[in-house]
Amino acid sequence: MSVLFAILLFSFLILIHELGHFVAAKLSGVQVNEFSMFMGPALWKKQKGETLYSLRLIPIGGYCAMEGEDGGSDNPRSFDKAAWWKRLIILVAGAAMNFLVGVLLMMLISLPVQRIVVPVISSFEEYATLNGENGLQVGDEILKVDGERLYTQSDLSLILSLNPGDTHDLVVKRDGQKVALSNLRMEKHPVTDENGNTQMRFGMNFTITDLDLGGKLRYGWMQSVDSVRLVRLSLKMLFTGQAGLSDMSGPVGIVQQMSIVAEESPNRFAALLNLLYFGGFIAINLAVMNLLPIPALDGGRVFCLLVTAAVEGITHKKINPKYEGYIHGTGMLLLLGLMAVIMFKDIFVLFKR
Repeated sequence: MSVLFAILLFSFLILIHELGHFVAAKLSGVQVNEFSMFMGPALWKKQKGETLYSLRLIPIGGYCAMEGEDGGSDNPRSFDKAAWWKRLIILVAGAAMNFLVGVLLMMLISLPVQRIVVPVISSFEEYATLNGENGLQVGDEILKVDGERLYTQSDLSLILSLNPGDTHDLVVKRDGQKVALSNLRMEKHPVTDENGNTQMRFGMNFTITDLDLGGKLRYGWMQSVDSVRLVRLSLKMLFTGQAGLSDMSGPVGIVQQMSIVAEESPNRFAALLNLLYFGGFIAINLAVMNLLPIPALDGGRVFCLLVTAAVEGITHKKINPKYEGYIHGTGMLLLLGLMAVIMFKDIFVLFKR
């Protein structure tokens, strides 16, 4: 079921993405020649007005083919003849739709949540050493750790794991005022539970709060913003060498992780919520990644559009669109190559298990 869910999820996200381009193009007066779900030979086609609607055989991808999208059209309603700000809206609309769907999914899975843990310190254990006059105090709300904001309480362990060491910079809200705690020593101590298992803990306990409808929706929004931050942190880890190709996953790896999460869920309802969370996270991830200034992606096209508009506004000379085509063509080949490498890596790991 998780595999089927993953296929339906990717198909839905692609449809929503292309629908964003389609609606923005129609509202901007740009002619859309074809709106297709999936790729390959057509299974179903219907011409309605100037647009051909089709469903194709290979359940991967999809497209919204606009007149003059790659330049060279004399049609006054072609994409390249539209005002630059209209083209910008059309290009961004796909990612915006993905982000909107991701936020809605995050809010949807937050509706059954009755209470959450918030980063407000309620008490300390006797063994704790990070409290005191110059440290944390009961009632402190932790706002930032090492410059990163806490959107949810679970962010604390994530951010601390990214910055090894026992000293950290914290910003807390205390008695309505922001207080900076620089180079605070945060030691963990071994604690044995009733089952005899030893865990390393700070010794601070957080507050549990009930959620009304507004609180649930806000919690879903915070999870959405947190997902955007996770993309940024992941990219930072790639550029700094903290993560590598082995840590990247494509559709095969994602489906595998979704299957594991579903199988480890205590019941079907929890499995559904976990899969919907995956869906929301992937939707937001796709939205952010798609807007990066990388050739062949919408973000790369937006970057070229802004540069072209600026140059043409200054020089009053048109730039031949074939040069942009060369850039995006090269970028597409590189992206497809990277996707192929990641896919084969995921398949190798799958069979190795």
